[in-house]
Amino acid sequence: MTYSFISPPNAARFVLSNATVPAVTVEPVDVPVTEGLATVDIVISDGTIAAIRPAGAAPADYARIDLKDGMVWPCFADIHTHLDKGHIWPRQANPDGSFMGALDAVRADREANWSAADVKRRMEFSLRSAYAHGTSLIRTHLDSLAPQHRISFEVFAEIRDAWKERIALQAVALFPLDAMADSSFFTDLVTVVRQTGGLLGGVTRMGPELIWQLDTLFRTAAEHGLDVDLHVDETDDRGAETLKAIAEAVLRNGFEGKVTAGHCCSLARQEEDTAARTVELVAKAGIAVIALPMCNMYLQDRYAGRTPRWRGVTLFHELAAAGVATAVASDNTRDPFYAYGDLDPVEVFREAVRILHLDHPLDTTARVVTTSPAAIVGRPDKGRIAAGDPADLVLFSARRWSEFLSRPQSDRVVLRRGKVIDRSLPDYRELDSVVGA
Repeated sequence: MTYSFISPPNAARFVLSNATVPAVTVEPVDVPVTEGLATVDIVISDGTIAAIRPAGAAPADYARIDLKDGMVWPCFADIHTHLDKGHIWPRQANPDGSFMGALDAVRADREANWSAADVKRRMEFSLRSAYAHGTSLIRTHLDSLAPQHRISFEVFAEIRDAWKERIALQAVALFPLDAMADSSFFTDLVTVVRQTGGLLGGVTRMGPELIWQLDTLFRTAAEHGLDVDLHVDETDDRGAETLKAIAEAVLRNGFEGKVTAGHCCSLARQEEDTAARTVELVAKAGIAVIALPMCNMYLQDRYAGRTPRWRGVTLFHELAAAGVATAVASDNTRDPFYAYGDLDPVEVFREAVRILHLDHPLDTTARVVTTSPAAIVGRPDKGRIAAGDPADLVLFSARRWSEFLSRPQSDRVVLRRGKVIDRSLPDYRELDSVVGA
């Protein structure tokens, strides 16, 4: 194992001194804050954060690692991923990079290849990457048309138990809502989701059955105590307004569970007044919105021989200003929906800042991959730095935003319960026997 800009601590009790932390991720400390960054000492004892003190105020008798103003972040929360699709690109590429090309390619690969062994190998590879990058919480959507729902949820349950000390995992059933018309399938799907402690999800589309579909979904979720996480309006079609319909359905049904909507791309294509009314409804309904900046830029507004005219992402600033809980996430990795990616929240954060203009100021932007996504999925104990919590931290040599955002931070150090982990990434060659080279 090699270390980059610091040597690992070799003591049960030690101090990370002169640590620059995103203030939004840290319990309040009476220190100056500049551009959302504060300098503190983090006291660690037996794998737990014992205290957060002003720089220079930590106990003098503890071992000390001087970070020289290097950043310390909590481990990350990545709450919209597709672990079951990951890394199939080598055997099933998207022929033209379009959304329909992605749908067709994934369908063909799933029907031909997604055995339990295949899904497990690829999911574990993805988790090893995420863990090495510093992630401690992941929510994944699982393709759930029969018979895949039983295969993938069974694999997920096994992997969740095996990884519980490293990454907390949640799973959402992903299926077209028109499949609910098959009552036997939908009943079986709900049974599987309940048995594995998952969430109901799905893909919403405009159509004459949309109201029935949403009412059925929310009534079923309420009956079984399930939260809901949906793929919404992933299109540049201005007429796609299922986000509005979802908000209306939540209010109409008095649904009290958590509701999350991913993508919501068409919202940015609509007239200002139309979009504003939907944003107001979303806030009233308490729906959280997840932007997927890398995947949406890749797929949206892609037409052969034509330069894209928009960035593909939702109205992130307007939603946040209205009080809507918002976050960003990885989405797909090396599959037909997104040919690239490695489940690295630092990459997601850097690209989100650029694509969504989350800078100027950057004061609270760190929340979008830490505290905000953790709270959205009901794990406010994750994505934060607080006394009494496990010392699950990511250390960077970068001291200020310009340094952090200008390089990929490949020399970061990850601590789990105060111990440095091996950050060696899995070799893609390990997947050659599964997906080819």
